[in-house]
Amino acid sequence: MALAPVFFSGWPSLLRIVLVGVPTYLVVLAMLHFGGKHALAKTNAYGLVVTVALGSALASAVLTREVSLSDGVLAIALLLALQYLLSTLVSRFSWVGSRLTQRPTLLVRNGRMLRNAMRKERVTDSEVLAAIRKHGIDAVEAVAAVVLETDGSFSVIRTVGLCPSALADVELKHMDGPTHGASGEDGQRR
Repeated sequence: MALAPVFFSGWPSLLRIVLVGVPTYLVVLAMLHFGGKHALAKTNAYGLVVTVALGSALASAVLTREVSLSDGVLAIALLLALQYLLSTLVSRFSWVGSRLTQRPTLLVRNGRMLRNAMRKERVTDSEVLAAIRKHGIDAVEAVAAVVLETDGSFSVIRTVGLCPSALADVELKHMDGPTHGASGEDGQRR
């Protein structure tokens, strides 16, 4: 049984990786520069999908013999162009954004876990408590809000006695009881 090709398949394959990898990497950097800061923003699900797809296209271009340099560059350019088009449409037309992106969801409000919202988002107590601890807070009661963001991360806001304006765009439909902060006492948006 010959194991040599598993560990080393020859100099030509290594040379191909260098000859394709370096220009592909430089082209990706140039495209990202022209695509703007939002090109790889993982602020929502489609941004994450594009980032993963770009990594896959780059890896395929560099490591797969059947994929030429021009094929890889075209695939990466297509993904970045689609990302640019989509982010432009989302920023210019609110109806596009409302169809493609979700709103953040409030999971904890004034030290109380909002069970309906947590159930809807399939978030456990342990996940919320871990997010609170990661922010250096040792008690749920010291938390004004925990928000499940559109990218799947948690934001934690400490209780400071103010009306948190950072909650203005947070989904409040699945609240357990009256709301405060970005909404009034009656739960209505202001």
